[in-house]
Amino acid sequence: MQRRRTVALVVLDSVGLGALPDAAEFGVTPEAPHGDAGAHTLDHALAAAGEAGAAGEAGAAGEAGAAGEAGDDVDLPNLTRLGLGMVPGVTSLPTHDAPTGAFGRMRERSKAKDTTTGHWEFVGVELEQPFRTYERFPDEVMAAFDAATGRAHLGNRPASGTVVLDELGEAHLETGAPIVYTSADSVFQVATHTDVVPLETLYAWCEAARAILTGDHLVARVIARPFDGVPGAWRRLHEHRHDYAVEPPVPTVLDALKDAGREVVGIGKIPDIYAHRGITRAVPTRDDMDGVDRTIEVLRGGVDGLAFGNLVGFDAIYGHRRDAPGYARALAAFDARLPELLAALGPDDLLMLVSDHGNDPTWHGTDHTREHGLLLVAGPGVVPRPIPTRDSFADVGATVAELLGVPWDGAGTSFAKLLFQEPY
Repeated sequence: MQRRRTVALVVLDSVGLGALPDAAEFGVTPEAPHGDAGAHTLDHALAAAGEAGAAGEAGAAGEAGAAGEAGDDVDLPNLTRLGLGMVPGVTSLPTHDAPTGAFGRMRERSKAKDTTTGHWEFVGVELEQPFRTYERFPDEVMAAFDAATGRAHLGNRPASGTVVLDELGEAHLETGAPIVYTSADSVFQVATHTDVVPLETLYAWCEAARAILTGDHLVARVIARPFDGVPGAWRRLHEHRHDYAVEPPVPTVLDALKDAGREVVGIGKIPDIYAHRGITRAVPTRDDMDGVDRTIEVLRGGVDGLAFGNLVGFDAIYGHRRDAPGYARALAAFDARLPELLAALGPDDLLMLVSDHGNDPTWHGTDHTREHGLLLVAGPGVVPRPIPTRDSFADVGATVAELLGVPWDGAGTSFAKLLFQEPY
């Protein structure tokens, strides 16, 4: 098998492909005793978008007494062409007579459903214990944080990033106290208005929080969440978000690539997720479409190694807000850009699309859902075929290492040979 010059690995954040066998153990509440069993981000987002469109057409036709015909169905023709509709469990898309990619899904071995765990497992870190999560941070943590900022704080509870601004944004403007909130993920999030707290100050506060949140109070990420705007029209500044992640506890595929002299270009929030370890170049992005633009630029410029990007909007803007039509529109927007990504590949390059967890926009609550990860591979020479369901996300990193000719003896089993050899 010829060594690849470039592997482009793009995470479609939260685009899950159906509940994992243990999904009933996650997301259990009195209102949802079966937890995440039955969740399916892709299918449910597309189905809900079609239903919403049909209802809208029916309402518009009501005066004439006619029912709406088809809804705003999202067919994702380019992802379908790669074989997405042929992945086990996917019912929202048609099969294709002549798919052009290798297609499948993955099980997450780590017992979690958060961004950090999923991304770490991609590169060979399988966690035996999930990161700690909080309903509220302990008094000793908040006292230390208040001492670092010189101010009191607001919040200290799980919350949606947009709802918490509606609830506490005005109090923040009046007091200057930072808004602290968390989620079902292992995160300590700090939101401040740029007219009240300069970005550099917010970042310094988050660095102080990172130093505090260690040991018994370790969290996976401290996240700076700057915003601007006015009451009723707050605007989160995603381009100035910054994540302060704990470092992976063991060497990763990224470390192996960098140590072997290969490039590792982190696009979007990827460098932050790995505490910038194993990254040779960081490329910031404003939003998902800018992320696609930057990935295309990186590929056209040539990468001797890995171009690794994350498109977070599916998760942050639509999944957590339970906006199924918006989620479907975001999928369609990416699908429309997919031919450009494929056209940017050179003759020795390869594109791999994956997802790190689910975030079913039709599900109860606002949390991630425990689902199979997406796995689509395309590029010159890739044999169109099903990839048997992988038993670990770590198979992604093992495969990237083999494709790039770099030794890797950590977690994961490479499926590189399945991509280029027949039969299998």
